[in-house]
Amino acid sequence: MLSVTTDYATDRGCPEPALRRIAEHGFTHVHWCHQWNTDFLYTEPEVAQIARWMRELGLGLTDLHASDGVEKKWTSPREYERQAGVELVRNRIEMTARLGGDVAIMHLGSVPSEPDAGARFWDQLWRSLDELEPVLRAAGVRLAIENGVFAHIRRVFARYGPDLVGLCYDCGHGNLSGDGLDEAEALAERLISLHLHDNDGQRDLHKPLFTGTVDWPRLARIIARSAYDKWVSMETTMANAGFADESAFLRTVHEAGTRFAAMIEEAQHSG
Repeated sequence: MLSVTTDYATDRGCPEPALRRIAEHGFTHVHWCHQWNTDFLYTEPEVAQIARWMRELGLGLTDLHASDGVEKKWTSPREYERQAGVELVRNRIEMTARLGGDVAIMHLGSVPSEPDAGARFWDQLWRSLDELEPVLRAAGVRLAIENGVFAHIRRVFARYGPDLVGLCYDCGHGNLSGDGLDEAEALAERLISLHLHDNDGQRDLHKPLFTGTVDWPRLARIIARSAYDKWVSMETTMANAGFADESAFLRTVHEAGTRFAAMIEEAQHSG
């Protein structure tokens, strides 16, 4: 089984063409990433149609990239914006469950450096997470916090257990920071989601696996010994990959994913 992001070409507009191409190229699952950073609210007719397309195409949902919003923002110091942000995250949690998934991914956003503003950020985040906890439990969905500043993720993990919140390890972000693999290894027991792609260590390029400087053998060993129990899930996009043809791009991504899945399996068997 292999998963690829729905927004490999674009994250706006009707997703049907992308879903059909993904299925045609042998992928079994998708990482839902359309509208991942907007205030867009999915309505019942939209979610119902996406569910029909996925059933028709035999696609499962690996996980869904929820949005921390623009004006609807779950950490906003403006209380009405925070409340709107909670509704936005609730929308994505419920969509995740409706599509058969059990993990929704969130960014924490930037923590203000000014002490009072930073304290307000954390107060608002705790308020939002507390309000979302019953929503998550009712939906059977966990939140995966995508790696930015690992110290901030540890602060969240200290407050909420693995039954509610885990780690989404984005190896591209980890490659940019330089300490990503060390941190992923230390938090392997909280790993519940993967964003796999490659870059040059300088820019967040979202290129196919094995086309940059990510240490794939080490990452395979970390995943093999982690709590992650799903398949290879790639968040690769065409924008910086040098492909004009979608079919050629998806074939390359599928081949790379198959290769990495074999590396994880080998690491699991090696003990």
